Amino acid sequence: MELIFDEYQVRRLPPRERLDKIKQILRSEKDESIRWDGVWLAGEITDGMDTEDPMFAEVADLLAWVLANDVNGIVKHEASFQIAARNMRKKIPNLIHSAIYDGSEITRHESIEALGLIRAHESRETLEMLARNQSETDGVRETATFVLKRLDRVKGDYKVETIV
Repeated sequence: MELIFDEYQVRRLPPRERLDKIKQILRSEKDESIRWDGVWLAGEITDGMDTEDPMFAEVADLLAWVLANDVNGIVKHEASFQIAARNMRKKIPNLIHSAIYDGSEITRHESIEALGLIRAHESRETLEMLARNQSETDGVRETATFVLKRLDRVKGDYKVETIV
């Protein structure tokens, strides 16, 4: 059984065509479950890719676009996860923005978690603000507190590994 459905068979396409098809899916598909799969499939494109490859940056930009523009919190949650799983550190400002301002608590939660996963120590001030702000939801405060504790324990750079 496949975890990710690929109705559009984008895995069979060369990387450039695959990314173009995924962009089309993410911008026009009404079914959020298909968009979620598209986000996952976009992340897969970067497997084994040099972070300096222009296509890596293009995938990162697409995931940040999803984070800012998709209407579904679960799809945006997956975009946050993929940004972290692929160690797309240039998208830390996008994760911080979503952690503070997104209308979906699940997106905010995952953006905060992603900051911890990629060891974004530079987000500490934001995380501290979220953790102590009593007008935040319990989930946001709890996640920010958790990530701050984790950042206190981990040092050094994050290495991209398979996340299972």
